[in-house]
Amino acid sequence: MRALWVLRSVDRILCEDTRVTARLLARYGIDKPLLPYHDHNADRVRPAIIEALHRGERLALVTDAGTPLVSDPGFKLVRAALEAALPVTAAPGPSAALSALVLSGLPPDIFLFAGFLPSRSPARRRALANWRDLAATLIFFEGRSRLAASLADIAEILGERNAAVARELTKLHEEIRRGRLGALAEHYRSAGAPRGEVVIIVGPPDAATPATASDLDQRLRTLLVGHSLRDAVAQLAADTGIARRTLYERALELQEGDRSR
Repeated sequence: MRALWVLRSVDRILCEDTRVTARLLARYGIDKPLLPYHDHNADRVRPAIIEALHRGERLALVTDAGTPLVSDPGFKLVRAALEAALPVTAAPGPSAALSALVLSGLPPDIFLFAGFLPSRSPARRRALANWRDLAATLIFFEGRSRLAASLADIAEILGERNAAVARELTKLHEEIRRGRLGALAEHYRSAGAPRGEVVIIVGPPDAATPATASDLDQRLRTLLVGHSLRDAVAQLAADTGIARRTLYERALELQEGDRSR
């Protein structure tokens, strides 16, 4: 109700796509001039918007979906308005990041929203390494076509953890899938990219007593007796949360050392 009051009270409405916002306004009988404000024109039109605010115009900023300023150029406009000593307020609406956190079943007391991960795997892995030891639930936006690859990278760098993949949140076809990172990566690798906008939620590192190096070596040797190298590493990664690459390299060292004896 507050959002509708704001839209009815302002002089103009800034929006990502005038066609999308026009449908929203028509639904509630609101007739206001629309001004596009998005990634491609934000730097060009922002000065004129600030001038309009100085003249006393009342402007509202909306997005096509989700909450304005979350992964869009709205924050630059808010920052410019604050620097110009202009008043700013918010009428909160649906937030995919927070909705996903609430629905994931993962600890919500400490969390980090990291936006979109880099599109290429090497850069994505470097970014993920920054949060490897953070005792918090992590929230990422991701494109549908990169979902399986990103989940695999997350499992590789952060270790096997509880996670959830949410799509189309607060919309008609809302869906959330929960499980371990490896299992989720395998599901979307075989099922294909889902439709809609995607949020990945990754739980904090599993609370467990850290294993010593000698303990890990012994467990690796035991698993290698009855399993392939790949299966042994996968099993220990699932049990300990240690990255598969780390365990794989150590297993190779153990096998090489055993052969040289």
